[in-house]
Amino acid sequence: MTYIRKVKTASGATAVQIVTKQQGKIIRLKHIGSAHSKTELELLLSVAHKLIQGEQLTLFTDDPSPTQMTVKRTFSALLWNLLKKQYHRLGFSSIDDEVFKSLCIARIVEPTSKIDSLRILEDLGAEKWNRGKLYRTLDRASGQDYRKVITQACFDHIHGETLSLVLYDVTSLYFEVQKEDAYRKPGLSKERRLEPQIIIGLLVDKNGFPLGLQSFEGNKAETKTILPVIEAFQAEHNLKKVTVVADAAMLSTSNLDELTKAGYTYIVGSRLSKVPYEIAEFRKSKDLQDQQIVVSEQKNYRIVYQYREKRAVLDMRNIEKQIAKAEKAVAGQIKINRTKFLTIEADKKYLNLELIEKARALAGIKGYVTNLDIPNEEVIACYHQLFQVETSFRMMKSDLKARPIYHQNRNAIEAHLTIVFAALAISKNIELQTGVSIKQFIKTIRPLRSAEVKINNELALIEPEIPKHVQNIFKNLSSGH
Repeated sequence: MTYIRKVKTASGATAVQIVTKQQGKIIRLKHIGSAHSKTELELLLSVAHKLIQGEQLTLFTDDPSPTQMTVKRTFSALLWNLLKKQYHRLGFSSIDDEVFKSLCIARIVEPTSKIDSLRILEDLGAEKWNRGKLYRTLDRASGQDYRKVITQACFDHIHGETLSLVLYDVTSLYFEVQKEDAYRKPGLSKERRLEPQIIIGLLVDKNGFPLGLQSFEGNKAETKTILPVIEAFQAEHNLKKVTVVADAAMLSTSNLDELTKAGYTYIVGSRLSKVPYEIAEFRKSKDLQDQQIVVSEQKNYRIVYQYREKRAVLDMRNIEKQIAKAEKAVAGQIKINRTKFLTIEADKKYLNLELIEKARALAGIKGYVTNLDIPNEEVIACYHQLFQVETSFRMMKSDLKARPIYHQNRNAIEAHLTIVFAALAISKNIELQTGVSIKQFIKTIRPLRSAEVKINNELALIEPEIPKHVQNIFKNLSSGH
């Protein structure tokens, strides 16, 4: 009987041995090696299994010398092949550019500079490229408009001809430079950064799958981005009618008028600076109940107001925190720094009680503006899908590290954004199929490494053992669910 055994050594390592017994006695023992980590142990066990099965070498020969084994290299071929398959599955391979594909995959695995991507690709066991090819790829990506091909492939992937609703939002991406130019300009930053930036408009479907990306000058008003992006998207895909869902930052009377004139329907968040008349009138006779809806009919649109108790509790908690902060500022206990309910006049400072009262009256109330003739509840449900855009932006900024941007000229910047956009599409598609975040997906698959091992001067490729929970991920990827 021949079997594999693991033995703890005095140094704390785990020795892997092939043992042959006859009538209960060990007649042959082959020492494969000693492992000092889980990865090394799995590798040695794989080698031992292959030796027993006779796939690489004869197990025992007349030569009593011990097996000589050297690991030449290990690499994450499994992860590389999975991501490459998803790249092709989305139709991105219609771009005949292996370097571009490599850069997209490297950004998903470990976002870093384009030059450092060479290290990532080597770790994946992919083909090696030199710096010159990387830079020439950036030129091609911009000059040949790879993004147009990528966005069309994304549109085809979701069967966009049936698309009736898109979600839109904007964000800013900053640069590690101090000097602005005609494109990179300081502007309104949600993170209050002062560096030059650009504005990014992103379109996604109701599941957060990216459909379009466009960049604007850093000082471009957010409200001025929505119409160009939507019009370009509609023209590119020959769509007759599409509903746009956007947050309150996109809301302006001129914006809504332009969208209506252009034939678009929309659902946009409403900014409430005071208690709406309809809400005030409703409260004269009764209190707002959880999920209470009050509607305000306007000439070309309607505003759907909803009160939610859960939102009210959260709003009131934040209001009390702001009041406490303002009180400390009045008492001189903290420095005055953007304190909401604090009013400063000449040499005195005090709580703005009128503003506090208004904030409390608005707690729990949210408004939705639309020119769609659909039920109020459906309007609210569609708007709440906007978190999908926010999720995609977070993926761009954190998982794919789209910022800061170090490129200098606009063509290179646009090429960088195209790589990030393609990586976002692959990542989002994996998440939708598996239910696993792209961060967790990489963390799970990357350690399952292949190895080139030299055993007694014969080269062997050892594939990793696939745990059951990873096999389930593969199954979901294969089925497309």
